[in-house]
Amino acid sequence: LSGLAEPVGAAIAYVALRFFVGGDSGAIPSQVMGVLFGGVAGIMVYISLDELLPTSRAYGKGHDSLFGLVAGMLVMALSLLLMR
Repeated sequence: LSGLAEPVGAAIAYVALRFFVGGDSGAIPSQVMGVLFGGVAGIMVYISLDELLPTSRAYGKGHDSLFGLVAGMLVMALSLLLMR
């Protein structure tokens, strides 16, 4: 049942955005989508650095969690470069 929260929330947000922001054409402006994606990215970074990294450092040994963080950043940067 808890797995339905995300799809239902996404559907509600989609309908609300099309109705309130979409205007006559129903298309959501790219500026609005950029702001929404930026907000979601900020939330994900906060959760990663504030919750997940300290937990991984508590249960890991040495600098493994820090190396994993840097490796993940490098993989994401490389994927962004390759997708251009």
